[in-house]
Amino acid sequence: MCKGNIERCIVTWGRLQTFLFTRLIAGQFRQCGPGTRISPPFRFANLSRINLGAGVMIHRDCWIHVRDDPAGDKSEPAIVIKSNTGIGMGATLSAMRRIVIGEHVMLARNVYISDHAHAFEDMNLPIALQGIAKVGEVEIGDSTWLGQNACVLPGVRIGRHCVVGSNSVVTHDVPDFCVAAGVPAKVIKRYNVETRVWEKVSPASK
Repeated sequence: MCKGNIERCIVTWGRLQTFLFTRLIAGQFRQCGPGTRISPPFRFANLSRINLGAGVMIHRDCWIHVRDDPAGDKSEPAIVIKSNTGIGMGATLSAMRRIVIGEHVMLARNVYISDHAHAFEDMNLPIALQGIAKVGEVEIGDSTWLGQNACVLPGVRIGRHCVVGSNSVVTHDVPDFCVAAGVPAKVIKRYNVETRVWEKVSPASK
């Protein structure tokens, strides 16, 4: 068998796995739109509180889960991924209150998004036993792109048509039509709607 045939067989087998796995698991979500695909292996919890729009693609090795929040409203979805959004390999979405990801969003590999953080203030107790300290809803606007290894922390809103650079840690809101990068992430470019040009942001104007 030639190399080309082997490659085609492997690709076809991968697509078949994704198709079968999606059919198996789709009914467990609160909502799963048509054309959505989920590639195994896939780690998850509380799928009944997750909404997936149409045409969503969740690549392999992702971990998407909802933690139990005694104060939360369980009648509403805790994670919403809107239509035609792609979740890259190895991404983690962890929600206690609410994470909303807009339409046509791209998440590169190993992106981390969480609406909660671990407590650490008590020096007499191991951090692993201190539970959750900070909870804040997270929103990612339509048509935004998060680069590889980007982290989005609790309480952050990233606007529409934004770019977040690889390895960035987003601790504060990013307005619409901006490029942000760094640790912590800062806005380095903005789109000028009048000139239709992406303009660098000077340190003084940030």
